[in-house]
Amino acid sequence: MAQIEQSDKGKKKKGAQKKMSIHVDFTPMVDMNMLLITFFMLCTTMIKSQTLTISLPSNEKVEQQEMNKAKESEAITLILATDRNADGSVKKDDTGRPMNTVYYYEGMPEIADADGDGLIDNNKLKAEKFIGNDGSVQKGIRKILHDRNRLVLDKIEVEKARWRKKEFAPNNSAANDSIYQARAREIRNDSTLTRPVVIIKAAPEASWESLISTLDEMQINQISRYQIDNINQTDSTLILDYLKKNPK
Repeated sequence: MAQIEQSDKGKKKKGAQKKMSIHVDFTPMVDMNMLLITFFMLCTTMIKSQTLTISLPSNEKVEQQEMNKAKESEAITLILATDRNADGSVKKDDTGRPMNTVYYYEGMPEIADADGDGLIDNNKLKAEKFIGNDGSVQKGIRKILHDRNRLVLDKIEVEKARWRKKEFAPNNSAANDSIYQARAREIRNDSTLTRPVVIIKAAPEASWESLISTLDEMQINQISRYQIDNINQTDSTLILDYLKKNPK
């Protein structure tokens, strides 16, 4: 509350103006602010942040003998490249999409030139694009990754059907979601299933968009074992050989 106090100190001349001091008490205002803050905290609904969720690699232990076996039978290497103009800008196709290319090979790379013609005889490198789905059919690099991780995806699809029907917790949506996520995580990390080990590499001209798109494909295809590595001389040699055999 505001108070006005009249000062009567000392002698005053006749006709002099009286001086008044004003005192404002802020205690009620502070109390009101605290009540409003408490009210909004109790009545506000917290919104879950919509961020990109990445299925990180599992911490499962792999024996040395199994590591070599996994490299041959389960490894697939993705090399990202982006077509650019003379000024360094990203080229786009007729539909306005960036011209990103995903070169890939399965297992270990092999380089041999038996004929001496400068071309690699056993180049296993192939090329795909980020196409996505055509209806319910996977296209481009998504189809390659989907086929490699089919066992995991089929099992997760069964659990997803149960999740849609709310079979895990019929009366609790949050619990139903939590149980489904836990079951899906167990399937992704199930070492008894044949799962791919994806190695992601980016060429110097690759765009950030191509890397983000690749991480999206890891999430879409429920791939839990992947890593980002540096491109090496063998990878560059395979790409140059592929471009010689398949000029654009």
